[in-house]
Amino acid sequence: MELTVWGIITALIVGLIVGALGRLVVPGRQNMPIWLHMLIGVGAALLGTVIARASGFADTAGIDWRELLLQVLLAAVAVALVAGAGRRRGVTHR
Repeated sequence: MELTVWGIITALIVGLIVGALGRLVVPGRQNMPIWLHMLIGVGAALLGTVIARASGFADTAGIDWRELLLQVLLAAVAVALVAGAGRRRGVTHR
């Protein structure tokens, strides 16, 4: 796999979309800044790609829907965990 400027830009854009979708999948209100959702999305996109390649289902032509679904699920789990950790610490928002 060759790392190019366009590859990095594409990964960031996909990560931003995955972070937004992860936020929408988690029910309730998340008291987190949007940049944190996007950072989680980029991490989930990268981790989802690594898992998909290791599992052997990332080599499809066109859009790989299974990989995208895995990325969104990872982002949703991460958003739920981070939002839940903020609530448990007693963070209050007015």
